[in-house]
Amino acid sequence: MTGNKAVAYKEPGKVELIDIDYPSFELKDGPGVNPANVGRSVPHGVILKTVATNICGSDQHMVRGRTTAPPNLVLGHEITGEVVEVGPGVEFIKVGDICSVPFNIACGRCRNCKERKTGICLNVNPDRPGSAYGYVDMGGWVGGQANYVLVPYADWNLLKFPDKDQALEKIMDLTMLSDIFPTGFHGAVTAGVGVGSTVYVAGAGPVGLAAATSAHLLGAAVVIVGDLNKDRLAQARSFGCETIDLSEGGPADQIEQILGVPEVDCGVDAVGFEARGHGHDAKEAPATVLNSLMEITAAGGALGIPGLYVTGDPGGVDEAAKKGALSLSLGTGWAKSLSFTTGQCPVMKYNRQLMMAILHDKVSIAKNVNAKAITLDDAPKGYAEFDAGAATKYVLNPNGYLS
Repeated sequence: MTGNKAVAYKEPGKVELIDIDYPSFELKDGPGVNPANVGRSVPHGVILKTVATNICGSDQHMVRGRTTAPPNLVLGHEITGEVVEVGPGVEFIKVGDICSVPFNIACGRCRNCKERKTGICLNVNPDRPGSAYGYVDMGGWVGGQANYVLVPYADWNLLKFPDKDQALEKIMDLTMLSDIFPTGFHGAVTAGVGVGSTVYVAGAGPVGLAAATSAHLLGAAVVIVGDLNKDRLAQARSFGCETIDLSEGGPADQIEQILGVPEVDCGVDAVGFEARGHGHDAKEAPATVLNSLMEITAAGGALGIPGLYVTGDPGGVDEAAKKGALSLSLGTGWAKSLSFTTGQCPVMKYNRQLMMAILHDKVSIAKNVNAKAITLDDAPKGYAEFDAGAATKYVLNPNGYLS
């Protein structure tokens, strides 16, 4: 049988390459698998040979020990692959197809899926609505930072690229369709970005840079990105963003220096629950981003919140934060009639359109997020460098598809 190596979470600060079983069309018991999912038959699935699979900031939350992820959980929810086997219930996807895998696992049959709310599918995770590969409390579907991975409900979930050769030429861009590009786009759309908008994106990590790219694609007049990391801010400036160094203080005054007023039309939170305060010695203060966004977003505006927030954070700064309860100035949001959109991005709502933008040279997302291909063996090093603040989107190359 074909071997299969995978990147697994071991303990806080540590990932390792381990041997795992080659996928079968059944969800087996293992780290993080919900007992109600053990033995679940997947005749509607396919097995992919992984073309590219990316390290995500959401993975880093687990690796830092900031979730209840168990040891040996196989990581990876950003997956692009070539179909090598199809289950007996698969009708349209064929062996040899190269496809993007939305990080949301969705059945295509439930009420939410039929309403395009694929981030909160009701049938794939016994714990709660919504699921993802290789993620804590998401049902136990095995992650894709591996040589091979099982994808359920393949006819529904997979986005097939129309031309294999063209896809491989643009694969470093197309691999971003599994998560960060649609997620950043969702943040911008739900923040109300349109032609002529002024936009503030909190966070210059890959999702923040994807949100800034998306704001440009949607016609924003000015896109401002704020962060504490100077290298990541430089990456934002490389494709036309204005930037704010939050180590020098909060965003309002610096926004006023750029726009002439201390507010923007649209705000995006691309940071999430490990947010820090402002200033040179900023400490973790998880409500900072949301409260500052409410302060600087114009009355009647909207906040897109693709940044991850959790209900269980063992490393939270206080007992409330450990349960996901933050000290929000909700009165500010109410008084300004601000709208909020949170939760997983429904990737399938956007991924085909964004694929077309990539294939027809309307956007260069890989360049904008500074994508870098590394081997599966180098995954621990990639995790460490990303955690240290590298202004890089690490793309794992398990099977040698990437030049």
